[in-house]
Amino acid sequence: MPQDVRFDLPFDTPVSEHLEHAKARHLRWVWDTGLVRSKAGFEEYKSWDLPQAAARTYPHASRDDMVVLMNWFSLAFLFDDQFDANQPDRADRIAEVARELIVTPLRPAGIRPRVVCPITLAWAEVWEHLCEGMSLTWRTRFAASWGRFLVAHCEEVDLAARGLEGTLTLDEYAAFRRRTVGIHHSIDAGERSRGFEVPAEVMGHPVMERMRDLAADTIGFMNDIHSFERERRRGDGHNLIAVLHRERGCSWREAADEAYRMTTDCLKEYLELEARVPLMCDELGLDEGERDRVRMGVEAIQHWINGNYEWALTSGRYAAAKEGPVATAELAGRGSVDDLLAV
Repeated sequence: MPQDVRFDLPFDTPVSEHLEHAKARHLRWVWDTGLVRSKAGFEEYKSWDLPQAAARTYPHASRDDMVVLMNWFSLAFLFDDQFDANQPDRADRIAEVARELIVTPLRPAGIRPRVVCPITLAWAEVWEHLCEGMSLTWRTRFAASWGRFLVAHCEEVDLAARGLEGTLTLDEYAAFRRRTVGIHHSIDAGERSRGFEVPAEVMGHPVMERMRDLAADTIGFMNDIHSFERERRRGDGHNLIAVLHRERGCSWREAADEAYRMTTDCLKEYLELEARVPLMCDELGLDEGERDRVRMGVEAIQHWINGNYEWALTSGRYAAAKEGPVATAELAGRGSVDDLLAV
């Protein structure tokens, strides 16, 4: 079972002490904002246990900030679950909503969305809190990473709608997956969770740039392995194992083994670069305070690699065996029983 696949990660990460308090508030918010609209949808959403993922990836957030982060955390997952290549007009609607999600961080906080639906209204509310206390530099960086993520998802939907999803080569898929996994802006949110910002010269350094890319690759490939059975059931070819199986003509077992090897290679290279961070700080002449912010920036990456991994092992989102309305929707090409793109 791919969801049971284990990786040997060399660091442990804490879990927020505010998990249960924030989870209760978050689940009320999800229902009140209409992000889930049915009992079946709500039960499916709860099975994903996204609050645990947020508590593991942002363990140092305050009690109130943990609620904000959980609320934000849910939006990308719920938006992803709206994709349905079997509906001809779905790609256009997804693109329209995605454009609204992209421009929200580029407007003054608190502006009402021009494209109105549960997802856009929720994101406008969340962004007003998520950007609090952060510099224009951070907001711009986050907005750019968030925009690349959403554009990639629109491209994924378009490829599927035109029946071209299975045409990507392994190299093309790996580059594409780095964008669709959405890790860069998620790591950026780690800075917001602790109220600091990594120095700009560090963010532009090749070591940090490559570390963030490798973290995205590691997490994306891990997610592909853990979600493979669910995605295979849905007929979703946007998965590393499926690409390897098709391109190399190998068995599913061989493809899964190669995906595992590729993932561990990414993690190994990441760790080699992480060991070079002190030399990078010396090279840039950073003072003690700046080095401390770099340390927390590296921890934000570690929290995401390990926290996402620990959550994925048990999340119902990746469970292969499902019954009822959700299973029916997934077999029809939809991951959700609730339409969140309509008014």
